[in-house]
Amino acid sequence: MTRIPLPYHRAARDGLRNAQQRANLRMVTTRIRAKRADVTAELPDWEALREAGARSKDHLLRNLDTYLVRLEERVTAAGGTVHWARDAAEANGIVRRLVATTGEREVVKVKSMTTDEIGLNDALAEDGVVAIETDLAELIVQLANEEPSHILVPAIHKNRAEIRALFLEAFELDPSELSDDPAELTAAARRFLRARFLDARVGISGANFAVAETGTVGVVESEGNGRMCTTLPDTLITVMGIEKVLPSWRDLEVLLQLLPRSATAERMNPYTSFWTGVHEGDGPEAFHLVLLDAGRARTLADATGRDTLRCIRCSACLNVCPVYERVGGHAYGSVYPGPIGAILNPHLRDEKRDRELPYASTLCGACTDVCPVKIDIPKILVELRRRVVHDRRAESPIGVPSLEDAAMRTTAGVFASRRRYEAAQRWARLGQRPFVRRGGGRASGASGDDDRVLRSLPGPLAGWSAVRDLRPVPKRAFRDWWRQREREHARDGENR
Repeated sequence: MTRIPLPYHRAARDGLRNAQQRANLRMVTTRIRAKRADVTAELPDWEALREAGARSKDHLLRNLDTYLVRLEERVTAAGGTVHWARDAAEANGIVRRLVATTGEREVVKVKSMTTDEIGLNDALAEDGVVAIETDLAELIVQLANEEPSHILVPAIHKNRAEIRALFLEAFELDPSELSDDPAELTAAARRFLRARFLDARVGISGANFAVAETGTVGVVESEGNGRMCTTLPDTLITVMGIEKVLPSWRDLEVLLQLLPRSATAERMNPYTSFWTGVHEGDGPEAFHLVLLDAGRARTLADATGRDTLRCIRCSACLNVCPVYERVGGHAYGSVYPGPIGAILNPHLRDEKRDRELPYASTLCGACTDVCPVKIDIPKILVELRRRVVHDRRAESPIGVPSLEDAAMRTTAGVFASRRRYEAAQRWARLGQRPFVRRGGGRASGASGDDDRVLRSLPGPLAGWSAVRDLRPVPKRAFRDWWRQREREHARDGENR
């Protein structure tokens, strides 16, 4: 059942209150960060690989139409069928028709962010078709009737006790049959899924990459469920965003070095599966590739937003983001959370609910430092913020959409004039007096003015000062001190 996500500011508050989720996020992201640093440090040409990956994706995006047509030709020549979908509704309609022709009421799915993006499971459910998620973390999220909260680790917000309780109910087990030991939990899921794999006649997958040169499509994963889904069923349906195509195997060589190290902090994914069309007696008898636009062509035409389509969904940016680590993935209201979600969702969806997402960042730049294809996320965030302000001004009958905007305009005017700036300092010294407090010994050995802070500021500033220590305007500004110093030096010179 499709849920309407809460606005970011409300969902973020809920995430901040979830102490267990914050602890889970902190533990997992810290571990992945450390492992990633180790495996990338092994490669003396890591930065050169990142640059090569960025150039490869940029070349692809400049020539996307050419490579998509070539991919279609190669897939068709290999016995597959290519379908084009302009949006989620078209893609879901195509898959529903394909499943309906098989007469099956249950399908197995390998983890796919693209099918999550278009809400495929809900669309199939309207036809009475059950889509079984076979990735362990995706299965956990599905059984809990929740949304993924991380690109790589969708159930990162769950701990072992919660997963055990979920499995006991879903698999109808007695409490004595299952502990919260990870090996036992995995074995229980494996038993549940094995029967589904053996009975499945239809498999649905996403794609990490497709190679236009040969019409080859690939999935990388860590559990083997993907290989089961793409080899055992009679019919395989792959839904792929159009930006996932690559020109050649040479490009794939570079990205397969970047992706696992940035995602799972491994040198290579345990299961790297590729298939080209259909082959009699080997794998599925029918292969369908659904190429999805859903805002990607519009993003491609955006000079700033185009770089977001470089993304290879590694999740490295999530693991270093201080905002994501505290609020969790559900706050973003999308299958794409974190820094990449903050720039990808506004471009792909172009909806008002995404206006808040560009502000879900400190602009610290850690995301860009770890991005394997060198997406300058802070630069795009700043541009998206500019567009939000521009749109709000255009929608406002007086041209000033908020107190914040009015304050920024006033501040810009003050900072543009030395006289106005100095006058503002003088007024601030007077106005701050009722709000200056001792800082409670924050700095060891602090005395006098050193530990003074501003507390309980009035009006819209109250929320800011409630959670931050702000230093008051000093009794004497640097400019005043400098002028006095220069006058004293001048008098000393005259006296000599």
